[in-house]
Parts: sequence; structure tokens; C-alpha cells
Amino acid sequence: MNETPQKPAAATKAAAQKAVATKATAKKATTKKTAAAAEKAAPKKAAAKKTATAKKTATKTAPAKKTATKTAAKATAKAAAGKTPAKKAPARKPESRVAMVRRARRINRELAELYPYAHPELDFTNSFELLVATVLSAQTTDLRVNQTTPRLFAVCPTPEDMAAMDPERLEELIRPTGFFRAKAKSLLGLSAALRDRFGGEVPGRLEDLVTLPGVGRKTANVVLGNAFGVPGITVDTHFGRLARRFGWTTAEDAEKVEADVAEIFPKSEWTMLSHRVVFHGRRVCHSRKPACGACPIAPLCPAYGEGETDPEKARKLLKYELGGQPGQRLKPPADYPGQPAPPMASQVAAP
Repeated sequence: MNETPQKPAAATKAAAQKAVATKATAKKATTKKTAAAAEKAAPKKAAAKKTATAKKTATKTAPAKKTATKTAAKATAKAAAGKTPAKKAPARKPESRVAMVRRARRINRELAELYPYAHPELDFTNSFELLVATVLSAQTTDLRVNQTTPRLFAVCPTPEDMAAMDPERLEELIRPTGFFRAKAKSLLGLSAALRDRFGGEVPGRLEDLVTLPGVGRKTANVVLGNAFGVPGITVDTHFGRLARRFGWTTAEDAEKVEADVAEIFPKSEWTMLSHRVVFHGRRVCHSRKPACGACPIAPLCPAYGEGETDPEKARKLLKYELGGQPGQRLKPPADYPGQPAPPMASQVAAP
């Protein structure tokens, strides 16, 4: 019987060690290959991730870009139509009632120093002329009224004379002020009322004045304050605009504006306050483009920044005496520092 010869123990051990080494080498090679493949795939994976992120961002940004485009288009359209949106005033801290009143009264003092010569900008020599001129000033400038009334008062200096005028003749005399038919009707009505109910005299009470045709609170306060010395707040377009910009009121209705402002200032200041605010509205704080950069009371104004803030550009926006131009009255008060306005004849004369 043949027997299989056995391998020596040393040979068997060497073979086992060689097998283990071979297996380790193979595992190491596989690991390296896997790492290389992963490294090679990493840029592709990053690129794919970046592309996906970009697409997601683009999707989110698209509506915003669309909105921005629409906004820009609207702004361009407004600019083309001469309606460029005004700059927003910088945000201010909430203000208490007491602080607002103190600031309002300081504005009044500053305006008094700026316009010590403030006055009604209608030419008149008596209460009847002032009443008529104020009625005519609706929807036109005081300058145009002042250029129109000399001929009118030369023809009809009293209520009795005006009440007796031919309507067509009166319309022709006041035509330059606009809306001449409606204004002629009011003038004939108030003249007849003065003749028949008040003995040809302009009454000195608001309750009586507002019963006259064409006379409202604004006109009545102008007459009372400047012909009778009775304090009144005149809320025209300039006064209302500035009262809102100054933060004295938020109301649009003239009577509500008057009531709000009356609670801030003592009654003795009402008439001159009206002149100062209207002066400032006509010369500096214009409706469409305020001259913020040339405004002495800018630090006190919550609406600073709505207009031109560059000092040089703002100075070019100043009007009347502040801008080196004639005022609105043909016969201004003696202390007026500007030039008198020219009569209508000099403006319409043929070249």
C-alpha cells in the first residue's frame, strides 16, 4: 500500500503567508482603483450639483427680475410723461404731540425771520377790492388777478357799480383770470347782496361773508384777516400742501386742515402764519419739485428729501424775490425786497 508523502511544516506555513500577502495586495489594488474612480467622478458630481443649484436660483430669480423690469418700465413711462416719482423722505422717529407742536411753532418763527415782509399778494385798497380780487384768484395766479383788476376797478369801484354792470361787459373785463362766466356770475351776485343786505359795505363777520355768492371760508378768512384785522387761517393749495409736509395735519379737506392747524398755534398768529406758509410754498416748497437743498427750515421738515437736495440745483428752483424775479403785486408794500410785477400791457405788447 502506497502512502502520500506529507509536506514539511515550514513549507506549509510559507505557502499560507504567501496567500495572505497576495490577498492583501489584491484588496489594496481594488481600494486604489475605487478611490481613483471616485476622484474622477467628483468634478462631474460637483458640476451637476452646481448646475442644479443655478437652475433653482434662476427659477427663483425670474419673478423678481420680471417685477423689477415692470417697475423700471413704469418709472420710465412716468418720467416720459413728466411725472417722475418724488424721492421718499428719510424715515423719522415717531413724534409726540408736544414735540410736534414745539417743532411747528419753531417753523413759524423761522419763517417769520425768512419772510419779515410777508403780505397778501393781491393788490387792493379797500375791503371790497380785496373781496373781489380773492374771488377772481380761484384757479389762477395772484399776478394775473393783479394785472386784471386795475381796469375792472376803474369801471366799477363800488358794489353798486358792479351790481349794475352788463354781464357780458363784466365777463370781458375779467376774462384773463379764466372761468370768467362763473366768476362774473359770482361777482354780480355778491355785489347785489352787499348793496341790498349790507348797505353797500363788506361785512366783518365770517358768518355773513360766507352767505355771499362765490365766497367760502378761505375767501372770508383772507378778507377778515387783511381788511378787518380778524385772525383767520387761509387754507389754499399751498398752505394745505405744506401743512401736510410739515406734519401738522394729514387731512385733505380744507376745513379740517384749518381746524387742525388752529389747535397748534395761538389765534394771534393765524393771519401772518398763513402769509408765511403761502410765501414759502410759492418760493421754495413747490408742489412738484421742492427746493429742499435751499430751504432754511429743512432740518425741521419731516418731508425733507422729497425734492432737490443738492444746494446748487435747489437754488435754481427758487422763485420770485428769492430767485431774483419780480413778485406778484404791481404795487407791493414798501418793505418788499423784490421787484414789482409788470402790468399786463407790457407782457402782451406786440414785438
